[in-house]
Amino acid sequence: MSEFTLKTRLLAALEGKPVDKVPVCSVTQTGIVELMDEVGAPWPESHTNPELMAKLALANHELSGLEAVRVPYCLTVLVEAMGCEINMGTKNRQPSVTGHPYPKDLEGAAIPADLLQRGRIPAVLEAIKIIREKVGPDVPIIGGMEGPITVASDLISVKSFMKWSIKKIDLFEQALDLATEASIMYANAMVEAGADIIAIADPVASPDLMSPDSFKQYLQSRLQKFSSSVNSVTVLHICGNVNAILSYMADCGFEGLSVEEKIGSVKKAKEVIGTRARLVGNVSSPFTLLPGPVDKIKADSRQALADGIDVLAPGCGIAPMTPLENIKAMVAARDEFYA
Repeated sequence: MSEFTLKTRLLAALEGKPVDKVPVCSVTQTGIVELMDEVGAPWPESHTNPELMAKLALANHELSGLEAVRVPYCLTVLVEAMGCEINMGTKNRQPSVTGHPYPKDLEGAAIPADLLQRGRIPAVLEAIKIIREKVGPDVPIIGGMEGPITVASDLISVKSFMKWSIKKIDLFEQALDLATEASIMYANAMVEAGADIIAIADPVASPDLMSPDSFKQYLQSRLQKFSSSVNSVTVLHICGNVNAILSYMADCGFEGLSVEEKIGSVKKAKEVIGTRARLVGNVSSPFTLLPGPVDKIKADSRQALADGIDVLAPGCGIAPMTPLENIKAMVAARDEFYA
């Protein structure tokens, strides 16, 4: 079955079609300091400069063997364009949101007419085009972004998000709808620029923050709208132990569900989701990939593969201080599994 390219294999795996071997990639952030030094594309510069953004992303495909190229490196691009204040971080710390445009009410809240020309959105779209030019048609590009639930909470602040979800349901739903519309626009712009897969990380949808009942009642329909409106294969990543909402996640219409090691058993998770979605993960980013050793990385990778993971990947964003050899070990484990 050597007719697979990296792209057709990953897309087939996410669509639940037979593949010759499980793909290995990262649907979450891939920037590591070792590669920033290697190719001269450090943070925070590579968050805003499309050439550097592309260079760093390509490095973690070319030098580690990860079978996709994933940009950008944070969950703040869309929310910055929507009016959030951002701290751009450091060489080993990702950008973060420091200010929210609508913490009191949604007075004047709207999607800017020039959304796709604002902030770093043009840099990300340009980086995707540069990557496509470099890798050709057969390597998959994953466009990453904050999911609609997290976008909503960033626009109004997590505190207001939690409060409105109980006391001001109309405002809460209005914020969710605005965020969902903006997310769809940005995602489709990435697809148009050349992304094959859109992977959203939606940490605020986690049971750590929102109850499973709230997820079912308010969040699921927005995530369904997102997946059905984006013109590509989609992956949903939610942090933490998501077992309480895993079945709801599987009904959101995403081809892939990306999960952390905190879910425990991959086998059980696969039983829960059945044929509704494919499972991506779940080698621990902080506890396995970052510290190593290589033997543990390989053991955890083998375990995930044996338990039926559909795409072998880090359970969450790769920690910036992760050594390149540790990422290579995950790729090697997959190769050895099929040797």
